[in-house]
Amino acid sequence: MKRIIPFFISLILIGALASCRTAKHINKAIGPKIPKDTIAVIAPNTQYADSINMINNTMSHLRSHYINFKTFNAKIKVEYEDTKGKQPDITAIVRIVKDSAIWVSITVPIAFVNYEAFRMFITKDSVILMNKQKKEVQYRSLDYLQSITELPFDFNTIQELLIGNPVFLDSNVVSYKKLDDKILLSTAGSFFKHLLTLSSDNYLLLHSKLDDVDMSRNRTADITYSDFENKLGFEFSTYREIIVSEKNRLDIRLNFKQYEFNKDLSVSFNVPKNYKRK
Repeated sequence: MKRIIPFFISLILIGALASCRTAKHINKAIGPKIPKDTIAVIAPNTQYADSINMINNTMSHLRSHYINFKTFNAKIKVEYEDTKGKQPDITAIVRIVKDSAIWVSITVPIAFVNYEAFRMFITKDSVILMNKQKKEVQYRSLDYLQSITELPFDFNTIQELLIGNPVFLDSNVVSYKKLDDKILLSTAGSFFKHLLTLSSDNYLLLHSKLDDVDMSRNRTADITYSDFENKLGFEFSTYREIIVSEKNRLDIRLNFKQYEFNKDLSVSFNVPKNYKRK
């Protein structure tokens, strides 16, 4: 169980690795590197101009699905499998106050009884990890999460990943292709090559794959979004499958059993006095 926190943090953040190994499935590049504040280059002919208009339209629709919220509360069933095989399921309760705090409680099965084993509290610059089994607490900077997950993220990235908003969505669009039932869009950023698969009818993000720009790392991740629900005027994926691989492979499934937005909630985090600081 001592690896559950890193596992859970990884599965939260790996969404950031929603990307692909290469854009070879898309045959036509739109143009050279795109300036920072645009998503298309100025094309010399009508064909390229039409392609650029399609890219602009696609990006605009994708951003229209962005979930804007004040608070978020969810109960998530987490299944994962690593090189040692299927691991015990865990349950995570996640509470978010936008741009302020992320509160997480992790329950694990012990002797056929569900037991709250860990709590975690994340702010814009710090992380508190509480091991309730060992009565220990760790105080770390946000850099700590970066070191154990080896991902370049900040508080906002974690927040967006949990909500289901796109992350590492670079404006440098290098490839685009529209098929009958889906759209393939590839971007290139400082850290990852990112291939997104969108539904062609409503531009929902269905699949995301990332490939590390540093080829020596051979780090890839693959995430699938499904079981969308529209309760509050926006689409929310209640089931996500994630495959992460570098030296080893990790398969993760997130099933959002309950969730709600913009309700009053508490994220107070109290550490018992008898807990040992580690």
